[in-house]
Amino acid sequence: MPSYAGIIAENLSSPLRLDRYVAENLALLSRSQLKSRCIEAKVNGKAVKISRLLKGGDRLELNWAESEPPDLIPENLPLNILYEDANAVLVNKEQGMVVHPGAGNRRGTLANALLFRRLCLRGEQNLSSPEERLGIVHRLDKDTSGVIIAAYNNEALAFLAAQFKNRQARKIYVAIVRGTPKESSGNIETCITRDPRDRKRFTVSANKGKPALTSYRVLRSWGVYSLVLLRPRTGRTHQLRVHMLHLGHPILGDPIYGASAVRNATLMLHAKSLRILLPGGTEPQTFRAPLPARFSHFLNEQELL
Repeated sequence: MPSYAGIIAENLSSPLRLDRYVAENLALLSRSQLKSRCIEAKVNGKAVKISRLLKGGDRLELNWAESEPPDLIPENLPLNILYEDANAVLVNKEQGMVVHPGAGNRRGTLANALLFRRLCLRGEQNLSSPEERLGIVHRLDKDTSGVIIAAYNNEALAFLAAQFKNRQARKIYVAIVRGTPKESSGNIETCITRDPRDRKRFTVSANKGKPALTSYRVLRSWGVYSLVLLRPRTGRTHQLRVHMLHLGHPILGDPIYGASAVRNATLMLHAKSLRILLPGGTEPQTFRAPLPARFSHFLNEQELL
Protein backbone atom coordinates (compact mmCIF):
# COMPACT_ATOMS: atom_id res chain seq x y z
CA MET A 1 0.00 0.00 0.00
CA PRO A 2 1.67 3.30 -1.10
CA SER A 3 2.02 5.84 1.68
CA TYR A 4 2.77 9.55 1.59
CA ALA A 5 3.20 11.45 4.84
CA GLY A 6 4.22 14.97 5.75
CA ILE A 7 2.77 16.62 2.63
CA ILE A 8 2.16 20.29 3.32
CA ALA A 9 -0.69 21.88 1.36
CA GLU A 10 0.84 24.80 -0.53
CA ASN A 11 -0.15 27.42 -3.09
CA LEU A 12 -3.79 27.50 -2.05
CA SER A 13 -5.41 30.90 -2.47
CA SER A 14 -8.70 29.44 -1.17
CA PRO A 15 -9.83 26.15 0.41
CA LEU A 16 -9.71 23.18 -1.99
CA ARG A 17 -11.17 19.68 -1.70
CA LEU A 18 -8.62 17.05 -0.72
CA ASP A 19 -9.39 14.85 -3.74
CA ARG A 20 -8.87 17.76 -6.13
CA TYR A 21 -5.62 18.73 -4.41
CA VAL A 22 -4.23 15.19 -4.72
CA ALA A 23 -5.29 14.91 -8.37
CA GLU A 24 -4.56 18.41 -9.65
CA ASN A 25 -1.77 19.76 -7.43
CA LEU A 26 0.13 16.60 -6.48
CA ALA A 27 -0.74 14.54 -9.59
CA LEU A 28 -0.48 11.31 -7.59
CA LEU A 29 -3.84 9.82 -8.58
CA SER A 30 -6.74 10.91 -10.74
CA ARG A 31 -10.04 11.68 -9.03
CA SER A 32 -11.56 8.50 -10.45
CA GLN A 33 -8.63 6.49 -9.03
CA LEU A 34 -9.15 8.13 -5.64
CA LYS A 35 -12.67 6.75 -5.60
CA SER A 36 -11.62 3.21 -6.53
CA ARG A 37 -8.52 2.63 -4.42
CA CYS A 38 -9.91 2.87 -0.87
CA ILE A 39 -7.81 5.90 -0.01
CA GLU A 40 -7.19 6.66 3.66
CA ALA A 41 -6.42 10.29 4.42
CA LYS A 42 -5.44 12.28 7.50
CA VAL A 43 -5.23 16.03 7.81
CA ASN A 44 -3.19 17.36 10.72
CA GLY A 45 -3.24 13.87 12.24
CA LYS A 46 -7.01 13.29 12.03
CA ALA A 47 -8.76 10.87 9.66
CA VAL A 48 -10.90 12.72 7.11
CA LYS A 49 -13.01 12.05 4.03
CA ILE A 50 -11.56 12.87 0.61
CA SER A 51 -14.15 15.65 0.31
CA ARG A 52 -12.50 17.52 3.20
CA LEU A 53 -11.49 21.09 2.36
CA LEU A 54 -7.77 21.80 2.67
CA LYS A 55 -6.25 25.12 3.67
CA GLY A 56 -2.72 26.32 3.11
CA GLY A 57 -0.36 24.81 5.69
CA ASP A 58 -2.45 21.70 6.38
CA ARG A 59 -0.34 18.54 6.81
CA LEU A 60 -1.59 15.65 4.72
CA GLU A 61 -1.05 11.87 5.05
CA LEU A 62 -2.24 9.43 2.37
CA ASN A 63 -2.54 5.66 2.04
CA TRP A 64 -4.31 3.73 -0.67
CA ALA A 65 -4.73 0.23 -1.99
CA GLU A 66 -3.22 -0.70 -5.31
CA SER A 67 -5.72 -1.36 -8.04
CA GLU A 68 -6.03 -4.80 -9.52
CA PRO A 69 -3.49 -5.46 -12.28
CA PRO A 70 -4.90 -4.19 -15.59
CA ASP A 71 -5.99 -6.57 -18.29
CA LEU A 72 -2.81 -5.82 -20.20
CA ILE A 73 -0.97 -8.46 -22.21
CA PRO A 74 2.85 -8.17 -22.24
CA GLU A 75 4.17 -8.24 -25.80
CA ASN A 76 7.73 -8.41 -27.09
CA LEU A 77 7.49 -5.57 -29.62
CA PRO A 78 10.44 -3.70 -31.15
CA LEU A 79 11.07 -0.32 -29.53
CA ASN A 80 13.62 2.43 -30.06
CA ILE A 81 14.91 2.80 -26.49
CA LEU A 82 16.65 6.09 -25.68
CA TYR A 83 17.31 5.31 -22.00
CA GLU A 84 16.28 2.67 -19.47
CA ASP A 85 16.96 1.86 -15.83
CA ALA A 86 15.08 0.14 -12.99
CA ASN A 87 12.81 3.16 -12.50
CA ALA A 88 12.09 4.64 -15.90
CA VAL A 89 12.36 4.18 -19.64
CA LEU A 90 12.40 6.71 -22.48
CA VAL A 91 11.32 5.65 -25.94
CA ASN A 92 11.42 7.24 -29.37
CA LYS A 93 7.86 6.23 -30.26
CA GLU A 94 7.19 5.42 -33.89
CA GLN A 95 4.35 7.13 -35.69
CA GLY A 96 1.26 4.92 -35.75
CA MET A 97 1.85 3.19 -32.41
CA VAL A 98 -0.99 3.64 -29.94
CA VAL A 99 0.22 4.48 -26.42
CA HIS A 100 -2.58 2.99 -24.28
CA PRO A 101 -4.90 0.05 -25.03
CA GLY A 102 -8.46 0.98 -25.84
CA ALA A 103 -11.45 -0.17 -27.83
CA GLY A 104 -10.06 -1.99 -30.83
CA ASN A 105 -6.48 -1.58 -29.63
CA ARG A 106 -5.90 -4.22 -26.95
CA ARG A 107 -2.65 -5.43 -28.51
CA GLY A 108 0.36 -3.81 -30.13
CA THR A 109 0.41 -0.69 -27.97
CA LEU A 110 3.36 0.96 -26.29
CA ALA A 111 1.95 -0.10 -22.92
CA ASN A 112 1.97 -3.76 -23.99
CA ALA A 113 5.59 -3.50 -25.10
CA LEU A 114 6.78 -1.65 -22.01
CA LEU A 115 5.08 -4.10 -19.65
CA PHE A 116 7.03 -6.92 -21.32
CA ARG A 117 10.31 -5.00 -20.97
CA ARG A 118 9.68 -4.17 -17.33
CA LEU A 119 8.87 -7.73 -16.39
CA CYS A 120 11.95 -9.04 -18.21
CA LEU A 121 14.07 -6.35 -16.57
CA ARG A 122 12.96 -7.61 -13.16
CA GLY A 123 13.18 -11.27 -14.12
CA GLU A 124 9.56 -11.84 -13.12
CA GLN A 125 8.19 -15.17 -14.26
CA ASN A 126 4.44 -14.55 -14.07
CA LEU A 127 3.91 -12.04 -16.85
CA SER A 128 0.19 -11.71 -16.14
CA SER A 129 0.58 -10.53 -12.53
CA PRO A 130 3.00 -7.60 -12.26
CA GLU A 131 3.69 -6.29 -8.76
CA GLU A 132 3.06 -2.68 -9.66
CA ARG A 133 1.27 -0.77 -12.37
CA LEU A 134 3.25 0.41 -15.34
CA GLY A 135 2.97 4.18 -15.50
CA ILE A 136 3.19 6.08 -18.77
CA VAL A 137 3.73 9.57 -17.46
CA HIS A 138 2.40 11.61 -20.38
CA ARG A 139 0.85 10.89 -23.76
CA LEU A 140 1.54 11.23 -27.44
CA ASP A 141 -1.18 10.90 -30.04
CA LYS A 142 -1.04 7.78 -32.20
CA ASP A 143 0.33 9.70 -35.18
CA THR A 144 2.77 11.84 -33.19
CA SER A 145 6.26 10.36 -32.99
CA GLY A 146 9.13 11.07 -30.62
CA VAL A 147 10.22 11.06 -26.99
CA ILE A 148 7.91 9.61 -24.36
CA ILE A 149 8.72 8.54 -20.78
CA ALA A 150 7.23 5.80 -18.61
CA ALA A 151 7.78 4.74 -15.00
CA TYR A 152 8.44 1.17 -13.88
CA ASN A 153 7.14 1.64 -10.31
CA ASN A 154 4.68 3.78 -8.37
CA GLU A 155 7.22 6.01 -6.65
CA ALA A 156 8.93 6.83 -9.94
CA LEU A 157 5.55 7.59 -11.49
CA ALA A 158 4.68 10.08 -8.73
CA PHE A 159 8.16 11.67 -8.98
CA LEU A 160 8.01 12.12 -12.75
CA ALA A 161 4.34 13.10 -12.92
CA ALA A 162 4.92 15.89 -10.40
CA GLN A 163 7.46 17.49 -12.77
CA PHE A 164 4.90 17.58 -15.57
CA LYS A 165 2.28 18.93 -13.20
CA ASN A 166 4.62 21.65 -11.89
CA ARG A 167 5.82 22.47 -15.43
CA GLN A 168 9.38 21.50 -14.60
CA ALA A 169 9.62 19.00 -17.47
CA ARG A 170 10.58 20.72 -20.73
CA LYS A 171 9.13 19.27 -23.95
CA ILE A 172 10.15 20.48 -27.40
CA TYR A 173 8.34 19.47 -30.59
CA VAL A 174 9.02 20.14 -34.24
CA ALA A 175 6.26 20.45 -36.83
CA ILE A 176 5.75 21.27 -40.48
CA VAL A 177 2.81 23.64 -40.88
CA ARG A 178 0.93 25.20 -43.75
CA GLY A 179 2.00 28.76 -44.58
CA THR A 180 4.28 31.08 -42.63
CA PRO A 181 3.31 32.70 -39.31
CA LYS A 182 3.34 36.52 -39.46
CA GLU A 183 5.67 36.68 -36.46
CA SER A 184 8.79 34.49 -36.50
CA SER A 185 8.29 33.64 -32.83
CA GLY A 186 5.71 34.18 -30.15
CA ASN A 187 3.27 32.71 -27.66
CA ILE A 188 -0.22 31.32 -28.23
CA GLU A 189 -2.31 31.66 -25.08
CA THR A 190 -5.95 30.60 -25.00
CA CYS A 191 -8.34 28.33 -23.18
CA ILE A 192 -8.94 24.91 -24.75
CA THR A 193 -12.20 23.04 -24.44
CA ARG A 194 -13.92 20.13 -26.16
CA ASP A 195 -15.68 21.13 -29.35
CA PRO A 196 -19.44 20.97 -28.61
CA ARG A 197 -20.12 20.06 -32.28
CA ASP A 198 -17.61 17.19 -32.45
CA ARG A 199 -16.53 15.33 -29.30
CA LYS A 200 -13.36 14.08 -31.01
CA ARG A 201 -12.09 17.62 -31.47
CA PHE A 202 -10.95 20.38 -29.17
CA THR A 203 -11.17 24.09 -29.79
CA VAL A 204 -10.04 27.42 -28.36
CA SER A 205 -12.33 29.46 -26.15
CA ALA A 206 -12.19 32.89 -24.59
CA ASN A 207 -13.38 31.71 -21.19
CA LYS A 208 -14.27 27.99 -21.22
CA GLY A 209 -12.05 24.98 -20.64
CA LYS A 210 -8.48 25.02 -19.35
CA PRO A 211 -5.75 27.63 -19.91
CA ALA A 212 -3.19 26.59 -22.52
CA LEU A 213 0.10 28.23 -23.48
CA THR A 214 2.38 27.32 -26.39
CA SER A 215 5.61 29.02 -27.47
CA TYR A 216 6.67 28.75 -31.10
CA ARG A 217 9.60 29.69 -33.32
CA VAL A 218 9.87 29.43 -37.10
CA LEU A 219 13.04 27.56 -38.03
CA ARG A 220 12.65 27.78 -41.81
CA SER A 221 9.97 28.78 -44.27
CA TRP A 222 9.29 27.97 -47.93
CA GLY A 223 6.31 30.30 -48.07
CA VAL A 224 3.79 27.52 -48.60
CA TYR A 225 5.15 25.49 -45.67
CA SER A 226 7.21 26.21 -42.55
CA LEU A 227 9.30 24.15 -40.15
CA VAL A 228 8.35 25.26 -36.65
CA LEU A 229 9.70 24.55 -33.16
CA LEU A 230 6.95 24.23 -30.54
CA ARG A 231 7.16 24.25 -26.75
CA PRO A 232 3.94 23.43 -24.89
CA ARG A 233 4.06 25.10 -21.50
CA THR A 234 0.83 23.40 -20.49
CA GLY A 235 -0.32 19.88 -21.32
CA ARG A 236 -3.80 20.00 -22.83
CA THR A 237 -5.14 17.33 -25.17
CA HIS A 238 -4.31 18.17 -28.82
CA GLN A 239 -2.84 21.48 -27.60
CA LEU A 240 -0.24 21.97 -30.33
CA ARG A 241 -2.60 20.92 -33.12
CA VAL A 242 -5.37 23.21 -31.86
CA HIS A 243 -3.05 26.16 -31.28
CA MET A 244 -1.43 25.99 -34.71
CA LEU A 245 -4.89 25.82 -36.31
CA HIS A 246 -5.89 28.85 -34.20
CA LEU A 247 -2.80 30.69 -35.46
CA GLY A 248 -3.95 29.98 -39.01
CA HIS A 249 -1.18 27.48 -39.78
CA PRO A 250 -2.42 23.92 -39.17
CA ILE A 251 0.07 21.06 -38.94
CA LEU A 252 0.41 19.11 -42.16
CA GLY A 253 -1.15 15.67 -42.31
CA ASP A 254 -3.63 16.42 -39.54
CA PRO A 255 -6.88 14.58 -40.35
CA ILE A 256 -8.78 16.22 -37.48
CA TYR A 257 -7.72 19.85 -37.65
CA GLY A 258 -7.72 20.48 -41.36
CA ALA A 259 -4.38 20.12 -43.18
CA SER A 260 -4.54 16.51 -44.27
CA ALA A 261 -4.68 16.67 -48.06
CA VAL A 262 -1.12 17.84 -48.65
CA ARG A 263 1.22 15.58 -50.63
CA ASN A 264 -0.35 12.59 -48.90
CA ALA A 265 1.46 13.65 -45.73
CA THR A 266 0.89 11.91 -42.42
CA LEU A 267 0.89 14.04 -39.26
CA MET A 268 4.05 16.14 -39.31
CA LEU A 269 4.45 16.47 -35.54
CA HIS A 270 7.42 15.00 -33.65
CA ALA A 271 8.41 15.19 -29.97
CA LYS A 272 12.03 16.20 -30.48
CA SER A 273 13.30 16.35 -26.90
CA LEU A 274 12.38 16.01 -23.24
CA ARG A 275 14.34 17.52 -20.37
CA ILE A 276 13.51 15.95 -17.00
CA LEU A 277 15.06 14.89 -13.69
CA LEU A 278 15.07 11.10 -13.36
CA PRO A 279 14.46 9.34 -10.03
CA GLY A 280 17.72 9.19 -8.11
CA GLY A 281 19.33 11.86 -10.27
CA THR A 282 20.78 15.20 -9.18
CA GLU A 283 20.46 17.21 -12.41
CA PRO A 284 17.87 17.17 -15.20
CA GLN A 285 18.85 15.36 -18.40
CA THR A 286 17.80 16.03 -21.98
CA PHE A 287 16.75 13.09 -24.15
CA ARG A 288 16.48 13.62 -27.92
CA ALA A 289 14.81 11.78 -30.78
CA PRO A 290 16.19 12.58 -34.25
CA LEU A 291 13.87 13.74 -37.02
CA PRO A 292 12.01 10.75 -38.50
CA ALA A 293 12.26 9.77 -42.14
CA ARG A 294 8.94 11.35 -43.10
CA PHE A 295 10.35 14.78 -42.13
CA SER A 296 13.61 14.22 -43.98
CA HIS A 297 11.79 13.12 -47.13
CA PHE A 298 9.50 16.14 -47.08
CA LEU A 299 12.34 18.60 -46.40
CA ASN A 300 14.43 17.08 -49.18
CA GLU A 301 11.52 17.58 -51.58
CA GLN A 302 11.36 21.26 -50.64
CA GLU A 303 15.02 21.75 -51.45
CA LEU A 304 14.31 20.51 -55.01
CA LEU A 305 11.45 22.97 -55.65
